Amino acid sequence: MHRTKLPLRNWYWAAHLMATHSNGMSARQLAGQLGIAYSSAWLMEQKLRRAMVDPSRDPLEGVVEIDQTEMPFRADDDPDTPLKTGKILVVGAVELRDRTRKQPQKAKALGAKYLDTMSGRVRLAVIPSNEAAHIHRFIQSNIAPGSTLLTDGHASYPGLAEYRHDPRIVGNMAAHIPLRWIHRVFALLKRWGLGTYHGFRREHIDTYLNEFVFRYNRRFYRHVSFETILGIAADLAPVSYWDITGQDNPRHGLNMKRKNPRTRKATAAVPKEANL
Repeated sequence: MHRTKLPLRNWYWAAHLMATHSNGMSARQLAGQLGIAYSSAWLMEQKLRRAMVDPSRDPLEGVVEIDQTEMPFRADDDPDTPLKTGKILVVGAVELRDRTRKQPQKAKALGAKYLDTMSGRVRLAVIPSNEAAHIHRFIQSNIAPGSTLLTDGHASYPGLAEYRHDPRIVGNMAAHIPLRWIHRVFALLKRWGLGTYHGFRREHIDTYLNEFVFRYNRRFYRHVSFETILGIAADLAPVSYWDITGQDNPRHGLNMKRKNPRTRKATAAVPKEANL
């Protein structure tokens, strides 16, 4: 909201819609709701998405399912362009919680089944490849040491001594059977991206993943999501359009003069004897 030209009411309304709407809110929908230009709605959403990651959030713990998936993306906004013009590799992890205690699931013996569970918090990120260096970096950044990792037995997972590796060899079996929660997250992510945004673009994909994580982790108490996003945004440094798009500001360093300077009416002077 730094140096914004839009009314403050629009920012609060946009934050409320993005945080509490059941299906999310695309820039085209937000522009129609607020009666503003598409470019302004797009920039508002990009700034608000950067307020959906709490810098002090706790890592996942206990028993964690982790896997990778490929997501199609659009190369441009041409309606004649096929959706599957490329693929993005996404790695995800979801925390298992005991359905009865509503607490992080306790680890069992290697190979044991986790039946009476529910999904907890989730983390998502784009990785350039399935190499061990990229997957290990994601694990160390998002999962607490000592946690148990339920994986599909991919060769990139072993090698982290501070984590307990419990592979579930998939083979010819459908991957969503041994790792049902992380693949349910992937299914919801793909359906959400296709339904709300009509396919993701490679640019800014991390911000869309952060929005999905923010909404998924607060799916049971959406009423506090609005307060959370405002609280995080208040502590973040201002971000400009040029910072978001990664372009150089052509007006940087120039002494710009307004053609029609905005003036503000002066208020009546306060009497000196009035102590306010």
